Amino acid sequence: MKAEAFLPEDYRPAEDEPFMNDRQLEYFRRKLTAWKNEIIGLSAETIEGLQDSARNVPDIADRASEETDRALELRTRDRQRKLVSKIDAALRRIENGEYGYCEVTGEPISLKRLDARPIATMTLEAQEKHERREKVHRDD
Repeated sequence: MKAEAFLPEDYRPAEDEPFMNDRQLEYFRRKLTAWKNEIIGLSAETIEGLQDSARNVPDIADRASEETDRALELRTRDRQRKLVSKIDAALRRIENGEYGYCEVTGEPISLKRLDARPIATMTLEAQEKHERREKVHRDD
């Protein structure tokens, strides 16, 4: 792994600097790592909450409500697990020098898009085209 680039506290990637230079890569690496740590922290809380709610609830309505809450928590947890694997994939792309480039066109993904969605793998145009194609196949 490369040495960490120095990043001032208020650093934001800018269009007027070389695309995916060391500072930008470090910025996105830190952003992705912080996001992953936050999700892992929340999932630990979810697991504790599920263990606490596993108690026997005699009232059938309360039990049904409790089961609904558990199902929602588990669905949320599954989405978070999938998100963590997307974050891990983005961190691997940083390590491999592939981060920030569209997996379809090879074009740079806009810094604005990456800042808003650091796990993005396609330019906005490629993503929209992909979604239109998906919608057509879904409607069949």
